[in-house]
Parts: sequence; C-alpha cells; structure tokens
Amino acid sequence: MQFVIVSVVAGNPKPRSRTLDAATRVATAVTGTAPDHTIDVIDLGAALLGWGDPDVAAAVRSVAESDLVVFASPTFKATYTGVLKLFLDQFETGEGLRDVVAVPLMLGAGPAHALAPTTLLSPVLSELGATTPAPGLYLLDSTYETDGRAEEYAERWGRALVRAASR
Repeated sequence: MQFVIVSVVAGNPKPRSRTLDAATRVATAVTGTAPDHTIDVIDLGAALLGWGDPDVAAAVRSVAESDLVVFASPTFKATYTGVLKLFLDQFETGEGLRDVVAVPLMLGAGPAHALAPTTLLSPVLSELGATTPAPGLYLLDSTYETDGRAEEYAERWGRALVRAASR
C-alpha cells in the first residue's frame, strides 16, 4: 500500500466506544496500518458549541490534512449523531475536507438502517468537499468484531480508497 495519512473520527456520545473501535478496525483493514490520528469527538466537549477553540481547531486541522478519514457514528434516530454533526459543522462548506477521501461508517443494532452511511452521512461529507469513492459501511454493533465485514469491505474497496487518497 502507498503511504497516506489516515485519521479516524468517531462521533459517539460515549468516549472510547465501540464506534471508535470499529472505525479503527476499518481504517486498519483498509490501509494495513493503524491510523495516524484518532479524534474521539466527545472528548472535545462543550468546545464544539462555539468557534475558535484551539483543541477543536487542532482536531479539524489534523482531519483536513489527512488523506483518508473514516468518519464513524452510531445510528441515532435513524441517522448520525448530533455530536458528529457539531464537529462537521466546524469545516468550511465545499473546502473544509477538500482532498480528503472519506469512508462513511455507521453502527447499529439491526439491519434496518443499512443504507444510512451512504444516504445520510456520505452527502454531508461530500458537501464539505470530501471524496467518497466507495459506498458507506454499516456494521452491526453486536457482531462487528467477529463477522468479517470490515475485512470484506477492505478487500473490495481498500485498494481504490488508498489509490484515491494517495493522489
């Protein structure tokens, strides 16, 4: 695999969540190496509600300077979480994620929302300037560690994602 800067952004209201673990697993499966940066968005706390916080700005900068980013959220009320939305609102429309290849990832309890990463998360990432050359990935939160879906996704899409990110 070619060298790319890889980040994981987990927008779960619980710190050190299964969402963060699953996103790290997907990033590792896709690239063959651990992510360079990990943003557990909930750690930014109330600073996400304003503008100009140095910790939020540093997190935004590290994501914007990445080549490939796995954006992950649990499924809440049939969509991604508000805490992830607060983080994404920090990026400039059309330019904030320019040159970033994004992997939309969502976890849920059942298959009812399997299209949510592609139909709900992918469009907002594109609106911020990211490229999403592969469909989003939906994992069951009860089986993602053992079902092999992250590895199957990486087998099918990893090469294209890394190729797109290394341009």
